Amino acid sequence: MAYRVDHEYDYLFKIVLIGDSGVGKSNILSRFTRNEFYLDSKSTIGVEFATRTLQVEGKTVKAQIWDTAGQERYRAITSAYYRGAVGALLVYDITKRQTFDNVRRWLRELRDHADSNIVIMLAGNKSDLNHLRSVSTEDAQMLAEKEGLSFLETSALEASNVEKAFQTVLLDIYQIISKKALATQEAATSTGLPQGTTINITNLSSNISKRACCSN
Repeated sequence: MAYRVDHEYDYLFKIVLIGDSGVGKSNILSRFTRNEFYLDSKSTIGVEFATRTLQVEGKTVKAQIWDTAGQERYRAITSAYYRGAVGALLVYDITKRQTFDNVRRWLRELRDHADSNIVIMLAGNKSDLNHLRSVSTEDAQMLAEKEGLSFLETSALEASNVEKAFQTVLLDIYQIISKKALATQEAATSTGLPQGTTINITNLSSNISKRACCSN
């Protein structure tokens, strides 16, 4: 969902948060949109979303961020919400190896349901628990490079890199949209026929007839 609007904001971008249950997606959402964090937050059931408006390269962008439930039994529900998304934060917990091992499965699901040009950020959450780390930064960077993703480690608790993660995704989306708009404009201006010599078909036919007559 990347709509151009004329009044309150210039663009509306839909971004989805995906990843296993318990990795901190809901707190990343609340930290970015309301600057809040809940230690006793419960697992999301179904889908929730929140919005935040900010400036991206001089344009007013409204980010509509969807928090998709990570539990297996809700995957059939959340898959429909990938449609129209132009950005995604794929979140894992740096203290739980299994959540990182499941990243490729989430990527497959995302790429099956979302636009092929979707901007994806891999986010290793809970960096404040570095003493409990089970996923190295190097492993995550290697995976991100292999899959063509941007990558950051975040902490919703400490508000570390949460803002940067979303701003990076929104900037990438905006630049893609801008390039597409520019390409469309250039294509429109180049659709005119190339300049060349004008041939008068009537005169040409007359000359052909005269030559045919005289040669007999």
